[in-house]
Amino acid sequence: MERFDGRRVLITGGTSGMGLAGARRIIAEGGKVILTGLNEDRLQAARQEFGKSALVVRNDAADPTATALAGIVASAGPLDGLWLNAAFATLAAPEEINAADFDRMMATNVRGPMLQLAALSPHLAKGASVVVTSSSSTYEGAAATSLYAATKGAVVAMARSWATALAPRGIRVNTLLPGPIETNFRSFLPDEARRGFENFVVEQVPLARAGTPEEAAAVALFLLSSDSSYVTGSQYAVDGGLIMQ
Repeated sequence: MERFDGRRVLITGGTSGMGLAGARRIIAEGGKVILTGLNEDRLQAARQEFGKSALVVRNDAADPTATALAGIVASAGPLDGLWLNAAFATLAAPEEINAADFDRMMATNVRGPMLQLAALSPHLAKGASVVVTSSSSTYEGAAATSLYAATKGAVVAMARSWATALAPRGIRVNTLLPGPIETNFRSFLPDEARRGFENFVVEQVPLARAGTPEEAAAVALFLLSSDSSYVTGSQYAVDGGLIMQ
């Protein structure tokens, strides 16, 4: 019997990178997925790839109302897993950050998962698992990531409180801490700047390489599956030893 036989998992930010890698493996292991994303090309590609095994919907994590997503889940059926993965990052020195930058990133990276969890909680089956994607940036202290790191630190705090709040329902909540993973996450940077930043980070990784989306997704799926049935309120770093968390 596959780990996800008869199980339904929602992945926000699931049409690329780690989320997409996770969706592929869940389906391969007998499950069904609901995926959200914003990029229309990626949404269409996911629909074509997964067919009836996935419900792929356009959803903006920054939208202050999460009721539409809850309505979709209500029609599909209870969730056995929820991976709150949607986020974005920009790099800037502290002096360069303004109120608009702050509000935009907080809306997507912090308010988004907070309101999504609030709206989707009634649709989590007893014994379900929630995984929240944070980042090794929370602990790195990099000069150009103060705003992004702040949002991901907030996610860690939120997840710990959710673990306590949802435990009476048998629902587990854990945090994934990806380090340098080979995704399109830093595509907002010019090519040269992106390569320079990634090389700088990788030079600090004991395993001396970036990770793959599949490697990060494998840990998320461990946490989403019954293999981690006695794990809650924990943080799992997938970072090649970068922060030794």
